Amino acid sequence: MHLAYPAVLAALLFCTGLYGVLARRNAILVLMSVELMLNAVNLNLVAFDVWLRDRLHSGQALTLFTIAIAAAEIGIGLAIVLAVHRNRGSSDVDRLRDTAETDEAETVPAGDDEDDAVTAPEDQATAAAGKAKKAEATP
Repeated sequence: MHLAYPAVLAALLFCTGLYGVLARRNAILVLMSVELMLNAVNLNLVAFDVWLRDRLHSGQALTLFTIAIAAAEIGIGLAIVLAVHRNRGSSDVDRLRDTAETDEAETVPAGDDEDDAVTAPEDQATAAAGKAKKAEATP
C-alpha cells in the first residue's frame, strides 16, 4: 500500500475540519469540525503504523487513546453548548465573547417617565438583595 493515499485523504480531512473551525459560527458545527481533525490524525496514525510494520502496533494504540479523548471532548463540549444554549438562547460562537454573568437587577432603565419613578425603589431593593447574595457567596 502506498502511504500517499491515506496521507492525502488525511490532509483533506484535516483541512476541511480546520475550515469548519475557522468559518462556522454554530458551536455544534465547530465541535464536528474538531472531530474531523481528530479523525484525520487517527488515519495518519494507522497508516504510518501499517507502513512501518510496527510489531507493537503503537499507532493503533495511540489511535484508541485519541478516540477515547475525542469521545470525552464531545461529551463535555455538548454539555457546555447545551448549558450555554439554555442560558443565552443561542449557540452562536460570535455571541459568546462575554461569558461573564451580569446581574440584571443592578441595571436601572434610563428615562424620566412616571413608571420609572414608581419602580425605582423596587429595582434598588432587588439590586441590594443581589449584592448581599454575592457578598455571602464570596469567601
